[in-house]
Amino acid sequence: MCLAIPSKIITIDNETSMATVETMGVTRAANLTLVEDEVGIGDWVLVHVGIAMSRIDEDEARKSLELYDELLREEDEQLNSVAGAPDDADR
Repeated sequence: MCLAIPSKIITIDNETSMATVETMGVTRAANLTLVEDEVGIGDWVLVHVGIAMSRIDEDEARKSLELYDELLREEDEQLNSVAGAPDDADR
C-alpha cells in the first residue's frame, strides 16, 4: 500500500521547484513540479515518494495526521504487547 503524507511547506526554491516540507516534526525535501503554480510557503501538500502530488486543505491535513498518529500508537501498543508476551520457550 502506498500513502501520500500531508506535509506543510516550510521553504521553496523556485529555481529547482524543490521545497522543504515538515511532517509530524520531520523535515525533508519534496519536488513541487506538479503543484508549483498552486502552492506557497505555509500551504499543505500530499507528498508521495518525495513528490508533492496535490495541495490539501489544512483541516484535512490535520485530520489525516491525527489518524496516522493514532495508527502509529496502536501499532506500538501491539508490538509492545507481543514483545512482553512469553514465547514458546518460556512455556
